[in-house]
Amino acid sequence: MAVDSVASTTSATAKSSQTSAMSASLDYDDFLQLLIAQMKNQDPTDPMDASEQVAQLATFSQVEQAIQTNSYLESLIASNALDIASDYVGKTITSADGNTSGTIAAVKVYSDAMVATTTAGDKITIDVGVTIGSPGTASTGDSTDTSDSSDTDSSDTAS
Repeated sequence: MAVDSVASTTSATAKSSQTSAMSASLDYDDFLQLLIAQMKNQDPTDPMDASEQVAQLATFSQVEQAIQTNSYLESLIASNALDIASDYVGKTITSADGNTSGTIAAVKVYSDAMVATTTAGDKITIDVGVTIGSPGTASTGDSTDTSDSSDTDSSDTAS
């Protein structure tokens, strides 16, 4: 169930990355058309220097590669968020203010946040100060807070 709720985010991110790549490709084609038009319409008595043309092409190629790198990074970040979200399912969670807690039934991943839904139907945004613990442990102060990048399982030792 939790995988279904985060799978739509993955496909949306992939579509966004494909759109960015297609946009970069169209821009590259437009650049080549402009370069050809520039060459056709240049002043024959003062032609454009070949090194200027190569420099323009190289600069635009670098921009295109940066756009593709960004789309790959977006995809990697989305995949990482899905991995993290799937690890949270079944664990206990306590909100930052301590008023809401329960066992995580599903996690929905957004572009800027993750929202956990407990088995009771409560929704908790996973943010700094939220405590996530192993299943079956009481959500007390001995759990690792999500602002720490270490795994939460290693810090939970309930007697």
